[in-house]
Amino acid sequence: MRVRSSPTATATVAATVLALGLAAAPLSAQAPRRPMQVADIDGYRDVRDLDIAPDGAWVVYSVGTADLTRDKDEADLWLSNWAGTEHVRLTTSPEREAQPRFSPDGKWIAFVSGRKAGEDDKTSGGQIWLLSRQGGEARRLTDRKGGAGDFQWSPDSTRIVFVGDDPDPEEDKAEDDKTPKKPIVIDRYGFKRDSDGYLSHRRSHLYVLTVATGTLQTLTSGDWDDERPAWSPDGTRLAFISGRGSDADRTNDTNVFVMDAKTGAEPKALTTWTGPDNQARPAWSPDGASIAYLQGSEPKLYAYSRNTLAVVPATGGTPKLLTDAATIDVDSPAWTPDGKALYVITVNDRARELARVAATGGPLVRLTSGRRVVRDPAVARDGRVAVIASTGTTAPEVHGAVGPAGKAEGGRELATISHQNDEWLAKFQLGAVEDFDFTSPDGTKVGAVLVKPVDYEASKRYPLILYIHGGPNGQDQHELDVESQLLAAHGYAVLNVNYRGSAGRDATFQTAIFADWGHYEVVDLLAGVDAAIAKGLADPARLGIGGWSYGGISTNYTIASDSRFKAAVSGAGSSLQSSMYGTDQYILQYNLEMGPPWKNPDVWMKVSYPFFKADKIKTPTLFLCSQADFNVPCAGAEQMYQALRTEGVDTQLVIYPGQHHGLTVPSYRRDRLQRYLDWFGKYLGGSK
Repeated sequence: MRVRSSPTATATVAATVLALGLAAAPLSAQAPRRPMQVADIDGYRDVRDLDIAPDGAWVVYSVGTADLTRDKDEADLWLSNWAGTEHVRLTTSPEREAQPRFSPDGKWIAFVSGRKAGEDDKTSGGQIWLLSRQGGEARRLTDRKGGAGDFQWSPDSTRIVFVGDDPDPEEDKAEDDKTPKKPIVIDRYGFKRDSDGYLSHRRSHLYVLTVATGTLQTLTSGDWDDERPAWSPDGTRLAFISGRGSDADRTNDTNVFVMDAKTGAEPKALTTWTGPDNQARPAWSPDGASIAYLQGSEPKLYAYSRNTLAVVPATGGTPKLLTDAATIDVDSPAWTPDGKALYVITVNDRARELARVAATGGPLVRLTSGRRVVRDPAVARDGRVAVIASTGTTAPEVHGAVGPAGKAEGGRELATISHQNDEWLAKFQLGAVEDFDFTSPDGTKVGAVLVKPVDYEASKRYPLILYIHGGPNGQDQHELDVESQLLAAHGYAVLNVNYRGSAGRDATFQTAIFADWGHYEVVDLLAGVDAAIAKGLADPARLGIGGWSYGGISTNYTIASDSRFKAAVSGAGSSLQSSMYGTDQYILQYNLEMGPPWKNPDVWMKVSYPFFKADKIKTPTLFLCSQADFNVPCAGAEQMYQALRTEGVDTQLVIYPGQHHGLTVPSYRRDRLQRYLDWFGKYLGGSK
């Protein structure tokens, strides 16, 4: 439900509560549920950026929505009480507000936004803003060139440490200045990044802001990036992550550093692991004696890195490893208030759970269960833990996972706090979401998520869409997948296979495709289709395939290996992989995993086989890409489109102007999904 309230109306939290219709009408009184349509995706509300008040009584989060008038995404901040019965909208600006964070004294909420302070405001980029819990207008705390991003309050609520980019020399150029921009001069090893564009030697560094006076201190500098700052409990020191060396772009080595929180202080490296330690903000123990962090895999496993929870003395020493990345991957570490244990999210097969492990070591104790995805734990001083959770048929919402004094909330079923998508979801008849397990020809056990067609009947066979996730080290899991549900609403069974290379299993499974792309993925994907046919679910004469990013790459591999698919949709993909060397952002991965093409041409030829076997492809294929994508540049889609066009295969290329790897324009997202439906409908039809 879209409930608008002015920030000036929030005189007090209790006095300005906005009900979200929690006392819903009985199902018999509601309109009949219907299948989802493309236009319905605009009603989805993206709940993220969770934080919890120090006393645990309220949570704050951002809610992303599509502004159809401006054809642009926006996000506003909301408060909900722990019981989930009271909800306050804090902001209404047309810009995005993100990263809301309570001050430790509970009096303020700071956030990041690109909103303007007035008509004459020329400041660009995100800046830090401050909003009183007692109400009133937000005021801007920073106005620096280069912006302000990730931040954290000091324990005494008087200062904020944040990450800011080095200023862009072109930023001062007036809007009416028609002189050409200066040439882009590149002498950096890693010289491009999606969304950021071409990189000079501008880096990200740490700054400390005194809230009362606006005084700004520069803490770090140098030709490397500093990120994820965290205050010590006494407010005198900062821990952060940095990759420092003679050429930081040539290594996957990042470490935890500690420094005094003042200008001129010298950072000290606490960790010496040669791989990445950058997958989470360092977390100080409540007594300030230890720092928890995530240690990644060895450097060569750049694209397949898994996290080990580690704790190191804050004064230096040997880290203690509390989990084993060979068997379980974890993220989001957070200390319990008493400092005796840590919370983590465990990345399981098709699910994510909240777990706890003793700070001295021992087994992981799982605090949630079931086929769901739990993310972003936020811990209050009284022991309460809030998370964002979703299932295959429920949207991500804020939930209470652990109550006061560390007691489980809701008997592992979680207690719902936010209700942003209740009204939206109540309109739709969704396809059932189930685990689907099978065995590949070589005996490997593979899991998938199956979304059944709306109005599924066990006696019927359905057109099947093999829908492939990206990464490759992501996974399909039990969270709401709007794209799969949209396909299910149009009569398709949707099979999401966690092929080898996916997350959620052990390290052997995840690294199986190292320097061997397009091999085991295809074996597993085709085995999943075979299993769906054997179980009487899929119509073998009506098979489709598609995906985005590595899902698009895998689509190309699969249609070059097997001609059974009657239609394919390949988004943001590539096939002539050697042509991606130096044109995308993955130079470090390529050199670590496969070596330069001139040194290992056979490997590069092997992983480029869809392009060199284009004459074997008979599947009509729709290629899509984003014009400004530096992650997987449009050249990959253009090459395959041209190849299939040359071979006389029905094909089409769609390019989204000005977009990066992910589409951020609502009308483009609708366009993409409608094209999926039209393309599959043309060759497969649906049951509707």
